[in-house]
Amino acid sequence: MKIAFLHYHLKPGGVTTVIQQQVRCIKKRCETLVLYGDPPFPEGFPGPAIHVPGIGYNADHQAHFKPQELAQRVIDAIKTRWPTGCDLLHVHNPTLAKNRHLLDLLDILKDQGLCLFLQIHDFAEDGRPGAYFRRSYPENCHWGVINSRDHGLLKAAGLTDRGLHRIANTVTPLSVSAHGVAPKPRVLYPIRAIRRKNIGEAILLSRFLPEGEHLAITLPPNSPADQRSYADWKRFCKNRHMAVDFEVGLHEPFPRLVQQSRSLVTTSITEGFGFSFLEAWTAGKLLWGRRLTLICADFVQNGIDLSHLYEGIQTPLAWIDTERFASGFKAAMAHAAQRFGYRLNTGALEAFMEARKTAGTVDFGQLHESHQKRAIHRVINDKTAARRLIDLNPWLENPGWVKNDQRLIDNNRSAVARAYSSEAYGDTLMDIYTRVRTNTVTHRINKRKLLDAFLCPESFCLLKWCDYDL
Repeated sequence: MKIAFLHYHLKPGGVTTVIQQQVRCIKKRCETLVLYGDPPFPEGFPGPAIHVPGIGYNADHQAHFKPQELAQRVIDAIKTRWPTGCDLLHVHNPTLAKNRHLLDLLDILKDQGLCLFLQIHDFAEDGRPGAYFRRSYPENCHWGVINSRDHGLLKAAGLTDRGLHRIANTVTPLSVSAHGVAPKPRVLYPIRAIRRKNIGEAILLSRFLPEGEHLAITLPPNSPADQRSYADWKRFCKNRHMAVDFEVGLHEPFPRLVQQSRSLVTTSITEGFGFSFLEAWTAGKLLWGRRLTLICADFVQNGIDLSHLYEGIQTPLAWIDTERFASGFKAAMAHAAQRFGYRLNTGALEAFMEARKTAGTVDFGQLHESHQKRAIHRVINDKTAARRLIDLNPWLENPGWVKNDQRLIDNNRSAVARAYSSEAYGDTLMDIYTRVRTNTVTHRINKRKLLDAFLCPESFCLLKWCDYDL
């Protein structure tokens, strides 16, 4: 089978890593070719690739490329390797409007007889209005998703089981030596500190760690949109002499940081695949923190025990000013809906807000940084406030402690190795490619139903949807 891949670029990042893994897993069973838009081409890439100008991210110099011309460029590139063409074109993240011609390009390629397999890693509907296509998504194509949550979303939005395929990523074990120095009294949060990683919650957790134990955050954010929030958190912690170390990944190799840490933590409010829930176990380390239930459902089904993770931190609304929170939350939802051209269900929003007021609490992960700082400040300065938070969230009495932790680590390490190996991944890919080649489908995505799922007050997080200047 001849498989061509298409993506905007091959720069370092999650999707590029996935493409490399896919090529490695099938190159002994198939011929492969990767088509990419923006340079550079990474060293050591596991297969042949061709740069196709015009399919990268939008830029002024690309404005003169037309979809028909781009389609011919793609076909010509494929025919330089296979004069008779490929069996299947595997396109990554086609629903993100990083290139304004991409959907028109795919329609033309489909009309010319190319068999398309469209794999979604990230939804524009999930807090990315700047990457949202206003037009409809390609019809009557096979689609791939990376977890059961996304499968359920797209099935509810109109896709059929026949043309919708799950392909979980493979997990490469962290390269940590079995021998070395003893762990330090440190909890590692191994992320680049973008707002969606919810570092304010990790900072809150640091107040409940055992005496002498530090939280360590590995890397600063790259994007200007995240840098102000990050700088303010650093200043906040410094001014209050908190046990938080920033940018430790700039000074020590990552494997050594993992090896030296007592455990790893995650407080992220959103994930695509969810590598953070799997990788720690491969290094023989305990992972604890926030569980994203819909993302983790596949992992649990595959035998990975995540029952010790929490689903939220209930926080008294009175600590952050109930009316201030309500008005800011409603305004943020209205603004998000407007950016998507979506009519908000105001009844559902009002019902959610009334339920929160009645309960008197809100999940810390739904709060804006300004709210989170107010709550942390109260915990720092009022011992009764810390006790109140423990009463609402009893596991805060001993965060990161798990009975029989070595048994848990051993179980989860084995489960990850079994379910997310490169061999299993290659088998899944080949099975999907065969089904895509042999089954025609008639279906389309209802974009309104996708927006219904993401613009839901119960899962709406201000860190994801709201600008830093609330």
